[in-house]
Amino acid sequence: MNVLVVLIPVSLILGGVGLAAFLWTVRSDQYDDDKGNAARILLDDD
Repeated sequence: MNVLVVLIPVSLILGGVGLAAFLWTVRSDQYDDDKGNAARILLDDD
């Protein structure tokens, strides 16, 4: 039972870090051009 006193806060902290990382990627426009990457592989640059 003492292990839960450690594991619950650790899991909440890790979840918060994951949520903060996701929000940072959304706010910095990491997911801005989802169709361009799919079409870019079909273009021939040579």
